[in-house]
Amino acid sequence: MAKSQQTYNKSEKEKQKQKKREEKQKKREARKAQSKESGGGIPFAYVDQYGNLTDTPPEETEKEEIDASTIELGIPRKEESEEDQDPTRKGKVAFFDTSKGFGFIMDSDTDEKHFVHVSGLIDQIAENDKVTFLLEKGLKGMNAVQVKLQE
Repeated sequence: MAKSQQTYNKSEKEKQKQKKREEKQKKREARKAQSKESGGGIPFAYVDQYGNLTDTPPEETEKEEIDASTIELGIPRKEESEEDQDPTRKGKVAFFDTSKGFGFIMDSDTDEKHFVHVSGLIDQIAENDKVTFLLEKGLKGMNAVQVKLQE
């Protein structure tokens, strides 16, 4: 007679798996029964005109009619200011090293220092010269470009 391939250890593991399945099924049925008794899940919620959750429906008198054509989608348009119309700025050269080819310009309106490189120059400049320039975003901040001596 041949010996059964099923060992004691294997049969015990099968019994444990079957027991876990049965327990899981019992828990699932218990949850279903409990949800039926308690009214079945999440209660209904309403949102009032201020965006708060409530359990009472909003009154019809408090509803406000909104015209869909007045709703703006996207970023609102920016109104033009003086700065947008004339981007040219005025300032004074605070420091300029001709051997290295860079320096700084002090903006006369905002008292901020802006980096200037020799590649952004139109006229030759030196320290304490009054200049006009445009600003351009660089790697480390705003850079002065198209720098000219002020007339």
